[in-house]
Amino acid sequence: MSKKLTGNGRWESSRMMLPEHREVLEEWSHPGSLETKNAQVPTREELEMIRDAVLLPVLLTMIEKNGKEITLSVNPLRKLYVAATLALMNRVHSELAAVNRELRNRKIKIFKDDREDTDLHFRYICRGYEDRFSIMRDVARASISMKIGQHIQNISADLNKKV
Repeated sequence: MSKKLTGNGRWESSRMMLPEHREVLEEWSHPGSLETKNAQVPTREELEMIRDAVLLPVLLTMIEKNGKEITLSVNPLRKLYVAATLALMNRVHSELAAVNRELRNRKIKIFKDDREDTDLHFRYICRGYEDRFSIMRDVARASISMKIGQHIQNISADLNKKV
């Protein structure tokens, strides 16, 4: 076939082929491609939920570790810090539960990739669309710091409402 006939649309349009036959031909030539076409790419909101589902357990672990350190300290304000830590843990845990529930409702699954380097690697499946993502440790730390700040603001706002 001449180069003039390929890619210009004339040659392709002059052939008679039903859409069903075209799909079967594409499936034979590229297995799995139709599944990928029918799969829905996650939205920005869903990607943020995936990120939160990955980072919130790390945040809970950090808060729990700091809470244990505070419990063992001799600081006179230890009881206040422990109460604040428990309130923060409860909020983060309820946010994590809500994120996981929403991911389950949207048929999104997350799997941890086992790679030995400085980044966090995960794989997700979103309604048939499969992809991988990585979070650099510095970005994870910054996101976690922002989350802690948001939760502390919410806790202090709730306390101000009660007073």
